[in-house]
Formats: sequence, structure tokens, C-alpha cells
Amino acid sequence: MQKQRTTSQWRELDAAHHLHPFTDTASLNQAGARVMTRGEGIYLWDSDGNKIIDGMAGLWCVNVGYGRKDFAEVARRQMEELPFYNTFFKTTHPAVVELSRLLAEVTPAGFDHVFYTNSGSESVDTMIRMVRRYWDVQGKPEKKTLIGRWNGYHGSTIGGASLGGMKYMHEQGDLPIPGMAHIEQPWWYKHGKDMTPDEFGVVAARWLDEKIQEIGADKVAAFVAEPIQGAGGVIIPPATYWPEIERICRKHDVLIVADEVICGFGRTGEWFGHQHFGFQPDLFTAAKGLSSGYLPIGAVFVGKRVAEGLIAGGDFNHGFTYSGHPVCAAVAHANVVALRDEGIVQRVKDDIGPYMQKRWRETFSQFEHVDDVRGVGLIQAFTLVKNKAKRELFPDFGEVGTLCRDIFFRNNLIMRACGDHIVCSPPLVMTRAEVDEMLGVAARCLAEFEQALKARGLA
Repeated sequence: MQKQRTTSQWRELDAAHHLHPFTDTASLNQAGARVMTRGEGIYLWDSDGNKIIDGMAGLWCVNVGYGRKDFAEVARRQMEELPFYNTFFKTTHPAVVELSRLLAEVTPAGFDHVFYTNSGSESVDTMIRMVRRYWDVQGKPEKKTLIGRWNGYHGSTIGGASLGGMKYMHEQGDLPIPGMAHIEQPWWYKHGKDMTPDEFGVVAARWLDEKIQEIGADKVAAFVAEPIQGAGGVIIPPATYWPEIERICRKHDVLIVADEVICGFGRTGEWFGHQHFGFQPDLFTAAKGLSSGYLPIGAVFVGKRVAEGLIAGGDFNHGFTYSGHPVCAAVAHANVVALRDEGIVQRVKDDIGPYMQKRWRETFSQFEHVDDVRGVGLIQAFTLVKNKAKRELFPDFGEVGTLCRDIFFRNNLIMRACGDHIVCSPPLVMTRAEVDEMLGVAARCLAEFEQALKARGLA
């Protein structure tokens, strides 16, 4: 049982011993971390008793909401029965077998094989090794290069950070590693110029064709991208983008990999983001929504072509101590059953998703410095802009986004700033009344933000 302490005591201990991810530790320690103590549904409570609307579902992951006592009971039973065994050395266990069977049922046809990891980053690194191993087995070991997108996010391990297009991450650790290339992101608002979104979608996809020809199709293993860029700012490609990407990859015999770590397990109103956009990947990665964040587990879903190649190739020398951990697998199974049998995914598609998108646009389109108001299902965003008529962004991309995010936080609403994009990804169990409550708070925050812009001479 954790000892009860005051907020100041927790902050003091946190500063003394805890290094946070993606954090300026010195400034955090000076300000003090916010201590979260409890969650229920879409809400969190901190150690000072503040009730907070979690508009980010933790970190894009708590799809079924907080406080599922049935998941805790599943974990307890599994821990009593078999708290751990590995899946090396020709062994398995019922929890991982049953999860694998269930996942084969909810994934699109052809994805009958799954490899388990502990996070989205590990899923991406696993996928990199799988793709390269596949081409080795095909007698084409020179097909090693993977192409990602600038501003795409694929985790923070060495492979994932290299494949991702976050340049500030590349600046630390001598990244990217060899064998990684990037093309521009399909962000119409910035790059579309005078094209319609549909025209731009085709042009943006053909940047991949140009990159493959520049490298040489005989050297390119795969194109890897999120169906919707999440941490890059919820960049939703035009409808013409993914069909053209698929055509280009098939023409050049390049594998398509969908990074579904954020979009997967209902976020778009489909089980997976690639189903929303109507393309067929050869592999896709997942994590977050697989267990709704209740326990760490990730996966790589391997399509028939690649699975048959890997199986024919003998040993695949890769894995983790906790691949398919029995407690994580049991809780993930309970989560996927809930998403399916409680109609949570279907409700995002038919009810709460369309309601959110309607109300999101109504709420934010009225503001002077908000534009490109967008979203699908229960993932949405808007961009803070200097001049809507000219599609002009603020010069120091990210400065006003941080200002806006901090106003949200002070008003007990968690949304995230990705540069000057404000993004939102709440639990999928959100009700219409909770949407209205959240957007009411957000509208007041935006009004305060626009006043702050004027006070600082930024507007």
C-alpha cells in the first residue's frame, strides 16, 4: 500500500528520484509535477482534489476509460494462476493463445499472426527487423531501406526514433541510423498551396514514388506511416492519399506498414485506421488501445504474405522476456472483448464520433486564431494560426501552442499541444453530455487564450 503524503512531499520525492520522459527536468523540478491519484471514466483527480477532464485518454490509450474493476479482477486471477512464463523455448500459455485467437477475429482478413511486444516503440523496432528478415528470406537482402514521413512519430527507441520524422529527436543520439529515409507529410493546410485537398493528396503520395526511384526500388523494403499522424498534430491525409500510396507501393514491390499505435482499436470508428482509409497494409503495429493502457502490451500484426515468408525462413532471432506476458495478455483480452461486446467501437462510428466532430467544428470554427478544424471518430485537432484568410501560421511554431495548452491545464482540461496544433483524443466511452462539458470548458479557454495573444502582442 502506498504511503499517503502531501502534494509537496510527492513533488519533492519525484524531483529527487524520477527522470520523466520528454522533459526538461530542471524546469519541471522547479515548478513541480502535477500528481495524479485517481481516475474514473473520462475524469482524473489530482492530489489536491481537482477533478480533471482527460481529453487525451492518458496518452491516446485509455480507450475504455478509467476505473474498470473487472479488468483488475482479471489481472488478479491471472496473477494467482500463472503470473509469468515466457513464450521462448517451445512454450505457450492459455492467456496468450486466447488473445491471439481473439485478435485474429477482430482484425481484417489475412492477419492471422501476431507477435507481442511491450510498447509501440518495441512494436516498431520489431517490425523493422521483420521487414528486413522477410526480404532476406526472399533472396533480396539489399531491400533494407524503410521510408517514413517528416513529422511522423514511431516511438523513441533507436529504430523507432530514426524511422520517425521528429528532427528534434534526431538531434540527440546520432540519429537516424542508416537505412532510413523520409518524405514530406501530407498536410494540405501548409503544403497544399492552391490545390484542392484531393489534388494535393495525389501529389503528396507521389513524393513517395519519387523517393523510391531516387533510392532504387530494389533497395526499399517498406513505407511506414500512421494512417493519421498523431503526435505530429493529428494530420489527416486527403481521401486520395492512401489509395495512391498503395498503388505506388504495389508497383514497386515495397511493403506497406501502418503504424496503428494511436489509431488502432476504435479511435477512428473502425477497429483500425487503415480500414477507415480503405487500404491494405502488409503489416501493422499496435499498442496503447490493445489494453486501453491498463497494462503494457504491444503487437505486430503480420499479413499472410510476410508471415509465410518469415515462417519459411526458420528462426526469427528476436523477442522480449515479456512478449505475450500472461497478465498483460489476459487484461488485453478483456479489453478487446469489452470494445467488441459493449459496442464501444461501433458507437464511435455511429454515435459519439459524429457528435464529437459536429460539436468540435461548431465550437472552434468561430475563433479568430483557430483554423483547420478537423477530426475523425474520437481523434480531432485544430491549428492556431496568425491569419486565417492567408493560411498564415505563427512564426515560432509551438510557442502559442504551449501558451494555449497551459491555459487548458490550469482550467483542469487536458489537451495536448503538438507544435501549434491542439489535439484531443478522449476515452471512447465518452457521453454526449461529457462532450458538451469538455467543449464548454475548451471554448472558455480559447477565449482566454485569444485575450492572452493580444496582451502579449502576438495577435
